[in-house]
Amino acid sequence: MAATLTDVAKRAEVALSTASRAFSDPSRLGPGTLRKVLTAAQELGYTPAPTRPSATGTGTDGATVAVVVPDIAHPLFGVFVKAAQAAGRGRRTTVVLADTDFRPEREREVIAQLRDRADGLLLCTPWLETDELLDLCGATPVVLVNREAPGTACVLTDTADGVRQACEHLAALGHRRLAYVQGERRSRLNRERIEQARTAAKDADLELLPLGWQAQTYEGGKAAAAGVLATGATAVLTHNDPMALGVVAGARALGARVPDDLSVVGVDGIPFAELARPALTTVAVPMAEAGGAALDLLELSLGAGPATPRTVTLPTQLVVRDTTGPAPRG
Repeated sequence: MAATLTDVAKRAEVALSTASRAFSDPSRLGPGTLRKVLTAAQELGYTPAPTRPSATGTGTDGATVAVVVPDIAHPLFGVFVKAAQAAGRGRRTTVVLADTDFRPEREREVIAQLRDRADGLLLCTPWLETDELLDLCGATPVVLVNREAPGTACVLTDTADGVRQACEHLAALGHRRLAYVQGERRSRLNRERIEQARTAAKDADLELLPLGWQAQTYEGGKAAAAGVLATGATAVLTHNDPMALGVVAGARALGARVPDDLSVVGVDGIPFAELARPALTTVAVPMAEAGGAALDLLELSLGAGPATPRTVTLPTQLVVRDTTGPAPRG
């Protein structure tokens, strides 16, 4: 089997990104490091694939950009991809899509396949740890969405503020006990959101009652409904909107009234939230704006000259609808 760049990096005892730069941008490496990588490549018989420059050298115009998302079936990721494609059309940019199905191993495989075929990468809500992500991308320009990394272009959404708004809203309605339905255990975003919920609940004088991990789907929320009711909480916050809609359905099937007995808040702001009955109260996350902003940042990275990586933070907003109401008496 032919040697890979990963094999070269291991032999030279350097990061994968360092090995990649030895062939794509050797001037960024010191002489000793460059010599180690090239010697390892020669010993292993590794031949680098020819790099494909951007079509124009002036940003994303004419370039191919790969967008990697965890689940294209989730409406919010669909909104992100559609916005990135719309922004790309004005620049004659081809936007291709890869879905990792919430699987870190699939994410690893997809990035390794795309990094040498695309001019740039947009990684939306990745599951792998940051160091591994950047090593996998190598010298290929990348923008991270919903992940912060020093020295890398990032688009963030301020969900912490949206969760704060949700907790203050529930406290104002008289709620004192708040259940929290987590997403999947492996999800870094889930870990971030439960910490945001802990902080916001404490500040709003709410007792937070976290439940166990669930699939980040409508079915996962429905399965969590019995556990939510068993806590005795009068309100619940879920990891995302599909789970919130599932909790509403599951609670109603068990005889609970929403919002009379249980107030429900999701996080996402998917289009279906407004169409549901009752319409879902949710923290709206601006993923359409994130898609356009991510492509703008990637254009800076693909420009003719070096650009300092920027971080763009977009605000979130609580949208109050029919699934939240005053805490039940008694």
